[in-house]
Amino acid sequence: MPIQPTGPLSYGMQLPIQSQSTIYAESWEASATPADLARIARAADRGGFAYLASCDHVAIPRRLAEVMSTVWYDPVATLSFLAGVTERVLLMSHVAVVGLRHPLVTAKQYATLDHLSGGRLILGVGAGHVQEEFDALGADFTGRGGVLDESIDALRAALGPEEYPEFAGERFSFAGLGQLPRPAQERVPVWVGGSSPAAIRRAAVRGDGWLPQGGSREVLPTQIARVHALRAEAGIAQPLVVGAITEPLYVGEPGWSVGRRTLSGKPEALAESLRAYADMGVHQIQVRFRSRSASELLDQMAAFGADVAPLLDT
Repeated sequence: MPIQPTGPLSYGMQLPIQSQSTIYAESWEASATPADLARIARAADRGGFAYLASCDHVAIPRRLAEVMSTVWYDPVATLSFLAGVTERVLLMSHVAVVGLRHPLVTAKQYATLDHLSGGRLILGVGAGHVQEEFDALGADFTGRGGVLDESIDALRAALGPEEYPEFAGERFSFAGLGQLPRPAQERVPVWVGGSSPAAIRRAAVRGDGWLPQGGSREVLPTQIARVHALRAEAGIAQPLVVGAITEPLYVGEPGWSVGRRTLSGKPEALAESLRAYADMGVHQIQVRFRSRSASELLDQMAAFGADVAPLLDT
């Protein structure tokens, strides 16, 4: 079911294993297997998680590899694999760097994913930040903001209901070219990632949802007010789904060092802290659990779904 800006606070998660930046990856992920990834996806599917998300990088330069690592699974391949082992959980690119590819290529990939999954795609998009990646693929790094803006418009056309979509822009133009299968959804939701002023404006005027990145909860209310003001100024009446990435979580008393930023403790205390996001105007939260093994992660997911999630709407 699509995530709506009404009702209880929804929760989803960025998949482990598929991206292993040292900023957030756990040590056990380095030796994890596709079977582990499938087990985690099935647990999310059963446990009430609204979506699973996968990142997008084509290649990482040596200067960034020590921090980012070079482990970045392809999001379309990863989410398609997981579509086959799940039934209800939504599948999100968080975020697809759409400026690396022509919009028709992106549309072909994600329309197929939406078709195969029975309409479970959320297309999260972002501008990207790795210049060498753009240079190697012949993409425009300096002008990537404008490319992203036009790409979103082109993707609206290319992911619509028409077998022969049409679009004419400054950089991209297509007509008379058929693409089947069409997405299963009548309208694929496009969520815009980023917390820069440009990203906030882009989410406001072009997005169905907003995925803040890199900010703290202290600045979020001001940003949310800004995105709503820009949307109203643009005359867009359709509600925007506002998201937030929470602090790392651990349900219960960890008994090991989970880091000072991690929220841990009893379910009631965690739920109270997370409900503050809803009070700010957030509709969905993206959670990440601290863990020392895939089994501990599965236990954390189960505890969150059973003991914390029911308290998010009280």
